[in-house]
Amino acid sequence: MQRLFAFLSLMPFFIFFICFMVLPLIWIIINAFYIEDDEAYGLGNFIIVFESRFYMQSIMQSLSITFFSSIIGLVFGTIASYSLYVLNPCKISKLLFSFNAMISNFSGVPLAFAFIIVLGTHGVFNVLLKNIGIEPFIDVYSNIGINIIYIYFQIPLAILLLFPAFKNLEHSHKQALHLLGGNIFDYWLKIGIPLLIPALCGVFVILFANALGAYASIYALSNGNYNILPIRIASLIAGDINLNPYLASALSLILVALMLVITVIANFISKKYNFKEA
Repeated sequence: MQRLFAFLSLMPFFIFFICFMVLPLIWIIINAFYIEDDEAYGLGNFIIVFESRFYMQSIMQSLSITFFSSIIGLVFGTIASYSLYVLNPCKISKLLFSFNAMISNFSGVPLAFAFIIVLGTHGVFNVLLKNIGIEPFIDVYSNIGINIIYIYFQIPLAILLLFPAFKNLEHSHKQALHLLGGNIFDYWLKIGIPLLIPALCGVFVILFANALGAYASIYALSNGNYNILPIRIASLIAGDINLNPYLASALSLILVALMLVITVIANFISKKYNFKEA
């Protein structure tokens, strides 16, 4: 009876998962291979994508922004998480963690608008620099500005996900290493980082997915003119001129494939490291 109740309790989740994850993915896979002009199935949509410099640029720029923001977000998130872990359980740590949880939800159009106010052409920071005779060096509409926005919403997420992982670092490990003549560098190289690698790989995958599928912030900032995969997909399913849901499905499948490759690589590294530890 308990198992039946547990199964019935999970039914809403399975129904939701199938309706909004499995069925759309099946629809994308089927339509990605459908060639509208020939009214037949084949690799025509993928040939168009890989022969087009425009679409290849969108893929490369998506990967570039995603990798850079994920790595930087992971590095700063790791440092910040460890700082909160060291301060825990004092009130300052709890306050900072609560503040981080709040700003982790600050994304999308409001985030883009906030950056425009601060770093836009007539933003507060750039106007202040001009008033003191310094030429503004950060343009929120440039590649650097867009990377800063991505990094901004990656760091709070990394902190939230990595903070629990530091509980694996026991103080007894550090004491044992000091008794054996090791230093702090040896501790992190041989104990700390190896224990954190599975968590770091998992968080990197989440950050990668978070950045690769980001749409609202960059669309609000560039009005859809910045060439990345999510914007190209949206323009093909909501555009008035270039409406082509089948080509959009092919681009979506490429995006899913990129995410799958990164996930497999991260899981391989994580399992390999766990095996070495064992």
